[in-house]
Amino acid sequence: MGSIPDPGELTELTPPSFDEFQRQTSLMTSCTLLWKELSDHFTSLEQDLLKKSEAMKRKIQTLDNETKESLHELEKRENTIEGSVKIALGKVEVSKEVALMAMERIFGDENGEVDDGEGLLLKLKSFLLRMDSSGLWRFVTGKKKELDALRAQMPLALADCVDPAKFVLEAISEVFPVDKRVEKSERGNDLGWACVLILESLIPVVVDPVIGKSRLLVTPSVKERAKEIAETWKASLEERGGIENVKTPDVHTFLQHLVTFGIVKKEDVNLYRKLVVGSAWRKQMPKLAVSLGLSDKMPDMIEELISKGQQLDAVHFTYEVGLVDKFPPVPLLKAFLKDAKKAAASILEDPNNIGRSVHLAGRKEQSALRAVIKCIEEYKLEAEFPPENLKKRLEQLEKGKTEKRKPVAVPANKRTRANNGGPMPPAKAGRLTNAYVSSFPAAPTFVRSPSHAQYPAPVPPYHSPPTMYGSRSPPTNPYAYSPEAAPMAGSYPGAPMTYPAYGGYGNGMAPAYQQAYYR
Repeated sequence: MGSIPDPGELTELTPPSFDEFQRQTSLMTSCTLLWKELSDHFTSLEQDLLKKSEAMKRKIQTLDNETKESLHELEKRENTIEGSVKIALGKVEVSKEVALMAMERIFGDENGEVDDGEGLLLKLKSFLLRMDSSGLWRFVTGKKKELDALRAQMPLALADCVDPAKFVLEAISEVFPVDKRVEKSERGNDLGWACVLILESLIPVVVDPVIGKSRLLVTPSVKERAKEIAETWKASLEERGGIENVKTPDVHTFLQHLVTFGIVKKEDVNLYRKLVVGSAWRKQMPKLAVSLGLSDKMPDMIEELISKGQQLDAVHFTYEVGLVDKFPPVPLLKAFLKDAKKAAASILEDPNNIGRSVHLAGRKEQSALRAVIKCIEEYKLEAEFPPENLKKRLEQLEKGKTEKRKPVAVPANKRTRANNGGPMPPAKAGRLTNAYVSSFPAAPTFVRSPSHAQYPAPVPPYHSPPTMYGSRSPPTNPYAYSPEAAPMAGSYPGAPMTYPAYGGYGNGMAPAYQQAYYR
């Protein structure tokens, strides 16, 4: 052990300097800061590890739940197969009895009327029971005016078909995926409505009666054929001019085809998105977009529609997916009306279409007003956007349009020729039809049409030029009378003049319309 120093010797030790004291103080401060930094770093690592651990636990729990749900769904599907088959067999027996009764009724009255719903249903069933897909197609395409009745009766008729999915593919094969018609009429080219009608009517028929839309009662061969048809349509996009130039009815038919047969592909989602946005004005597009799996992309699609000036279509999409809070409908509708007014004003300023600019601008604004009013009523927005002012504006535009169509009244003054005071002869059309003909809308004023040619006669025309009739230009070819007619001079007499051989009447009297005119 060391010896303890004498207290008297402590006075002889050298005291520490101030610089040494500062050095030690700085060292302690650095150590404290370094310790705090290391402590914070390890605390942050610990928190990150805890967060990742919690996220992993949640993912594992989610996967476990999804696995259990999938296993439960598979078990349910397996257990319901037998029940679904029994239901299908029962429907076959019922359909057989109904088909026999319908066939007897149809053959008993082949020329029966189909004006009522029951007659239309029997007519549709007659095609389905005979599996006459081409006959059904011709019948449906000829009944476009009865679209609502067809939409109501078509599912009932398809329910009695032996293989409705196959029948539908054969029925629409004339125009989808490729139009095979040789002769196309200008008014009958668009048959997409008929394809969509038949495809929509098939959905309630092929849905599983036990577990619903998650399983479609479509045979594998028919489903494979539906996939081939979809691929053929996609391959034909290049021939159609690309996505931008494809017609909306064709797009609607293609998308409905995918939804009806349950053949939507995740890798084609971007294609579906472009097609939906390009045809967003169709009423069924919002529902189709959801069925195609575009719910996650809907906010971007709505913003794209708004940027394109399709605010009205954007409103329909927002209500379909429940994004009303993010995209309030009233500002969108007001912006739509504002853009419509700007478009109408630009039409009025167009110097290349002065004659019809007022009509086109009014029609543009009327169409926008009607669409907005209908949207307000459909989604019950009267409290936020009262439609009274819109309806008043619409009435004003319609009233102005009606007033422009009213004929301008022309004073019925008797006109005589300037050089001899005789009555003006009838128009050529009047002599042929023995009826009053005038180029003016107001009767009974008679004005000679400048397009009438000179009367065939060997007598030369009058030497003095004829006077102006109203605001019309003088005719280039003056009238010439028949040589058998007596020369007329002086002013017009009070009684009707006679024409001994004028115009081939041969009765010495003027035509009936001229007698009425000179009264």
